[in-house]
Amino acid sequence: MTYIGVNGKPTPLNEAVISVMDHGFMYGMGLFETFRTYGGRPCLLDRHLERLREGCRVLGIPYEGRRDRLEAEIAELLALNGLEDSYLRLTVSAGPGPLGLTTEPYAEPKVILYVKPLPNSGPELYRLGKTLWRLSTPRNTPESGVRLKSLHYMNNMLARRELAEYERRTARAANAEGAGTAAAVRPQPAEGMMLTADGFLAEGIASNLFFVRNGKLYTPEIGTGILPGITRRTVLELAGAHGWAVEEGRYTWDELRGADEVFVTNSIQELVPVTRLAEPGGREISVGDGEIGKLTERLLYFYRESVGS
Repeated sequence: MTYIGVNGKPTPLNEAVISVMDHGFMYGMGLFETFRTYGGRPCLLDRHLERLREGCRVLGIPYEGRRDRLEAEIAELLALNGLEDSYLRLTVSAGPGPLGLTTEPYAEPKVILYVKPLPNSGPELYRLGKTLWRLSTPRNTPESGVRLKSLHYMNNMLARRELAEYERRTARAANAEGAGTAAAVRPQPAEGMMLTADGFLAEGIASNLFFVRNGKLYTPEIGTGILPGITRRTVLELAGAHGWAVEEGRYTWDELRGADEVFVTNSIQELVPVTRLAEPGGREISVGDGEIGKLTERLLYFYRESVGS
């Protein structure tokens, strides 16, 4: 990444700055959206902008988010960074304000558009899936009635560190077991699962959760404090359109262990199957036959078809 967008202007990375008085920096007053492109076109952009505008309204940040301007900026940044497709993060920071808490609406937000290459996931990820670790770090409660995708990200950062420690332990154990063989064992990619303070399934560090049992699709309800994900919403619509029964509610880890299929969703990696469940004590169980389940596979197909990939 050599260029990023700052208030709509492509800017060399080493020249991009914000004020030390920006309330996004001082108090976390700001929001962001992450999404990707397919063939250079941003995926589900209208929905991301809708969520971003509504969140900015709640925080008193003026942001109009015009699609045509944003699409032009994305195309220019892709070209300047030599990318055909990319991972995009659109951040709206509140802008400068006084030292101290204020109730006044903001007037000069800073809009920053980051671009970077898409992760090289490969087809194996969508066949063999991820391990989902049950984390000890709980999902915090949202600052407002519904969780905003805000710059308050300490909870997710702490969860990521916990997951990284589990991954390091797993890698050490796998490599020790593989010592003396031609190659060390490569650990399976992982995601962390946060529970609510009262023990219900919430969401992954960077994903929403779904599971399948007896042909029915389940997902934690928004009332658990999860982010109302764009991909999550699209999957729910696709499931309904194709006649699958869907339920949103409050579920436990034990219920997840009894699932026939599990998958997680986000705007970058789409739908990723979960084929192993792991717990802090080291216990692991397989989900299904260890590969992507039939309903997950069909939903992934319909999702990619609907977003034009």
